[in-house]
Amino acid sequence: MNKTKAKIKYKANTFEIIEEGDYVLCAVSKKEILLKDLSYWNVDLQEAYFSPLEVKIRYEEIKKIK
Repeated sequence: MNKTKAKIKYKANTFEIIEEGDYVLCAVSKKEILLKDLSYWNVDLQEAYFSPLEVKIRYEEIKKIK
């Protein structure tokens, strides 16, 4: 199976598919996230996260900058 990367616009509680595909990449771990499994993202940063662990890592990174 040949998977393709999707382009997504992340919104509050939902996302919009801009370009069809099977997955997006986690902004932190670079793991592939199948669209059917996509649960975590940041609307302001327009990033997807594989799990709560990556969400926490990104949050800590942002907190250091401020």
